[in-house]
Amino acid sequence: MKVYAGAVPPGKRRWRVPALLIFALVIVSLCLPLALLLGYLNHFPYGYLVDERPSSVSAFGSYGHLEGDSDGVSGNYGEGLDAFTDTREQFEQQKKKNIPQVQQKDVLSNSDTKENSYNGQRDIISQPKGPLHQAVAGVKPDPVPNVTNSNEAVKDNAANGVSNTENGKSCQLEFGSYCLWSLEHKEVMLDAVVKRLKDQVFMARAYYPSIAKFPRQDALSRELKQSIQDHEHILSEAIVDADLPPLVEQKIQKMGQVIEKAKSCAVDCHNIDKKLRQLVDLTEDEAHFHMEQSAFLYHLGVQTMPKSHHCLSMRLTVEYFKSLPVDLDQSHAQKIGNPLLRHHVIFSRSILAASVVINSTVMNSEETGGMVFHLLTDVQNYYSMKIWFARNSYREATIHVLNFDELDHSYTFGTPLSLPEEYRVSIRNNDQPPVQIRTEYLSVFGRSHFLLPEIFKHLKKVVVLDDDVVVQRDLSSLWNLDLEGKVIGAVEFCGVRLDQLRSYLRTNQYVGSSCAWMSGLNIVDLDKWRQHNVSETYQSILQKSPSMNEASRRAAALPISLLAFQDLIHPLDYSWTLSGLGHTYRVSQDTIENAATLHYNGNMKPWLELGIPNYKTYWRKYLTKDERFMDECNVSA
Repeated sequence: MKVYAGAVPPGKRRWRVPALLIFALVIVSLCLPLALLLGYLNHFPYGYLVDERPSSVSAFGSYGHLEGDSDGVSGNYGEGLDAFTDTREQFEQQKKKNIPQVQQKDVLSNSDTKENSYNGQRDIISQPKGPLHQAVAGVKPDPVPNVTNSNEAVKDNAANGVSNTENGKSCQLEFGSYCLWSLEHKEVMLDAVVKRLKDQVFMARAYYPSIAKFPRQDALSRELKQSIQDHEHILSEAIVDADLPPLVEQKIQKMGQVIEKAKSCAVDCHNIDKKLRQLVDLTEDEAHFHMEQSAFLYHLGVQTMPKSHHCLSMRLTVEYFKSLPVDLDQSHAQKIGNPLLRHHVIFSRSILAASVVINSTVMNSEETGGMVFHLLTDVQNYYSMKIWFARNSYREATIHVLNFDELDHSYTFGTPLSLPEEYRVSIRNNDQPPVQIRTEYLSVFGRSHFLLPEIFKHLKKVVVLDDDVVVQRDLSSLWNLDLEGKVIGAVEFCGVRLDQLRSYLRTNQYVGSSCAWMSGLNIVDLDKWRQHNVSETYQSILQKSPSMNEASRRAAALPISLLAFQDLIHPLDYSWTLSGLGHTYRVSQDTIENAATLHYNGNMKPWLELGIPNYKTYWRKYLTKDERFMDECNVSA
C-alpha cells in the first residue's frame, strides 16, 4: 500500500467534518447573544409589533378583564372602567331629565328622509340626486362679502403650504377642516410633565400583569407596583404642572428605569398587546363620554337662561305687583293703533335683549316721537317687561308690551310663543375632488310671525326686528322703500338656493333658482300679506306635514317659511345688516362699524358668557345703566 506525501490518513478524514461543525456552533453561540445585546441597546424591536395605523383603520377589538389585572394596583383598569361606567350612566340619566328643547336643528339632505332626536335637537335627513347638502338648524349666514368664511381660511392654509403636502391632504380628508385649523393654531403643549406621568402610568400598567406572573420577578413586580402607586398619588393631587411636588423628576426617572427593566424581561407579548388594547379602549370610551358631555353642557348653557337674568326677571315681577304702576297703554292708545306712525315689532323672552334692540334703534334715530315698539313676550316674562319699560324711558318712543299667550287669533299654530328659527346649513360639494364642505347660516320667521296681520289689524306696514340685533343707523328710509308689490323686504342669501333643499321641501312647487332669505331686519307690508293670504298658505303647508308635534313643527319652519314667501321677497341691500356675530370670529372691525345693523345670529349670544368677546362691546354700548335690580342680581353681560 502506497502512501503519498500530503495525503490525510483515513482515520483523520473521518473527524474533519464533525470538528468543523462543532467550531461553527461555538462561533454562532458566541455571536447570537452579542447580536441580541446590541439590538436591545439600539432599541431593536424583537417579537413586538405596534399598529401605528389610525384608530379608524385599525381593527382593535374589545377585551374583557385580564387575569391578575387587579393585583393590588390602585386605579387599575377594572376599577377605572367601573367608575367610568357609573359616571356615564349618571350623566345619561341627568341628560334625559334636564336637556331642554334645543332651537338649533340639523338638516342633512339625502335621498331617504329620516328623523332622529338627540338631546332635544331635531335632525332631519334627506338626499337629492345631485350633490349632498347638509343643513344644521341653528345659525344664520353672513351675506356680506367682506366677512371671511371657512373657505377663505382653507385658502389661507393652502397659501401657507399646509394643504399642498401629502400629510396636509390626508389630514384634511380624514379629519376634516378641524385638522387644518389645528395645524394653523398649533400651540405649545401645556402641563407636559403631567402628561408624561400619565404616559408612564399607561405603559407600566401594560407590563405589570405579565411581570406579576413570574415568581423570579417578584422584586421587579413590587418595584413596578410601587412606582405606579406613587405616580397615581401624584396625579390624584395635581392636574397641572404648577401643582406637582419638587421631587417629581426623580419619580419620573425611577419609573423610566423600572419600565426599561420590564421591557428587558421575556414577557408574553400577547398579554401586553391585550392590556394595551384594553387601555386604548378605555381611553377612547372616556374621550367619547367627555365629548358627549361637553356637547350636552354647551347646549344646556345656550338654551338655559343665566341665573342673574332669571333673578332680574323675578325681582321685576315682584316689583310690578308691589308697585302696581300706571298702565301706559291707555295713555298711548292713540299712538299704538295709528297706522301713520313707524311701528316696530319684536318677539323676545329676554328683557336685556329687547331693551338693547329698542335702545339702539332709538339712539340712532333722528326723530323718535313717531316711533312705536310692540314687544310680544310670554306670560312668564310679561310683568317683568311691563315694569322694566315703565321704569326706563327711551326718548320719545312708545313701548307697547303684549302678552302673546292672551292674544285672540283664529289659527291653530299660534301658541305658544315662537321666536325666529335658526339653521346651520352645510353643503358638501362632490363635483370636484377633494370633497369640500361649505357651511352657511340662516334664520327665518317662526310660527308666531305669521299672526302679525291678525294681531295688528289696523296697521299697514311694520319693521320686524329679532332680539339679537343691534341697530347702528337710522332706519327711517325703510319706510319709504318701494317693495314693488312684494310682502317682505329681506336680505337674500344666495349661498343656499331652494334647489339645494329640494328633497327637504317635499314638493316640486317652487323655483329652484330662488335664493333663501333671512330674518333679523325685515320691512313687512301687512296689506300685501293679507292680499296674498300668506298665513293661510303657511297653515295649509303645515297641515300637510307627516307629524304635527312641537319638535316637527319647529324643524319644518325653514322649508315652510321659504315656500310660504316664495316670489314675495323684495331683496334688501347687503349693507342693511351684518350677520354672523354669534358664530364666526373672522369679522373685521371696519365691516362691523359700517353695517346698519348687527345680527348676533348663532348660539353665542352677546348676553351669554359664551358670546364672542370682541363683539360684545357693540352690544354693551346700548345696555341700560344704573339700574338697581341689575346690580342686585349681579347682571354682567
